[in-house]
Amino acid sequence: MVDCSHANSKKDHRRQPAVCRAVTEQIADGSRNIIGVMLESNLVAGAQKLTDREHLVYGQSITDPCMGWDETLVLLRELAAGVRSGRRRTPVESASVTQFCE
Repeated sequence: MVDCSHANSKKDHRRQPAVCRAVTEQIADGSRNIIGVMLESNLVAGAQKLTDREHLVYGQSITDPCMGWDETLVLLRELAAGVRSGRRRTPVESASVTQFCE
């Protein structure tokens, strides 16, 4: 599982797409070591302070800065394409249950 936020993006939510695209490239190249990604995303990019409850922006984080939904959607589509490409490169070998029980 790769966290595309926090340390991998140097705590800058605007760097998450670059991290995610690097992971997508590894998956597309056939890596089977990656089981998923974590993205910090919300409807609206960025973050806001919880100081004035009357003027909060709906869909924007009040904790860590996040990517907006539009950018997230693009990355999810790119990830899906990368997974499809990687699966074509390195198909999973099927194994019978008895092979694991021996």
